[in-house]
Amino acid sequence: MLLVIDVGNTNMEFGVYRGEELVGSFRLMTDANRTSDELGLWLCQYFQRFGLELGQVEDVVIGSVAPQVMHTLSRAVQKYVGKTPLVLDEVLDPGLPYVECDSDERLGPDRAAADIAAIAKYGAPLVVLDFGTATTLDAVSREGVYLGGCITAGVQVSIDGLFQKTALLPRVELVKPDTVLSTTAVGQIQAGAVLGYIGAIEYLIRHAKEEIGQPDTKVVATGGLSRLVADNTELIDVVDPQLVLDGLRIIYERARR
Repeated sequence: MLLVIDVGNTNMEFGVYRGEELVGSFRLMTDANRTSDELGLWLCQYFQRFGLELGQVEDVVIGSVAPQVMHTLSRAVQKYVGKTPLVLDEVLDPGLPYVECDSDERLGPDRAAADIAAIAKYGAPLVVLDFGTATTLDAVSREGVYLGGCITAGVQVSIDGLFQKTALLPRVELVKPDTVLSTTAVGQIQAGAVLGYIGAIEYLIRHAKEEIGQPDTKVVATGGLSRLVADNTELIDVVDPQLVLDGLRIIYERARR
């Protein structure tokens, strides 16, 4: 079995694969104050829940955008799984080619993994959206080359910022209201945040597809709010919640071959 771990700014997602099948997954908050023993015990409990044995894990792959937890997480894997984790961009190269440009910057491991999985599962050209703490958009050419992307604040970050910076506005639930115009503060914030966010995503998708120049470009979305957005726009073709986990598995399998 293969254990893959996607470490985001807000959550860590663990996925257990038997071959290409995801047999179990769970999430923990990304908390730099957790000890390696706490993480190890959580691993043990969830493996018991799935009816699996930690001793069956052959390798562990980590893609992380939160360096502050990596020492503790790596130590937990070594102590409780008995494996030294393979870390994307350190031991493993995602293998995503880039269009020629002046910058030597690299995509975050989560975005690279999502793009690799989307190409393998859905073909190219592609627009890949990840609705996490930040919302990211990546464009991939028909040849599987990364063309560029954009980053904006996630809708939860925007709402939290509004709540923290204003004295009278309440914290609201992320649901889509029926109308843009509302007579309550909660309804108005939801309309502005959720409907405005969906409108902004549609704008980015349209212009990204224009710049790719391929009318058959498929739009694939992943991340916590992908379903909320996809259910309220016709511009997203596929919602794939396990896109990043699949990408980590695919990158590992290609490296092993």
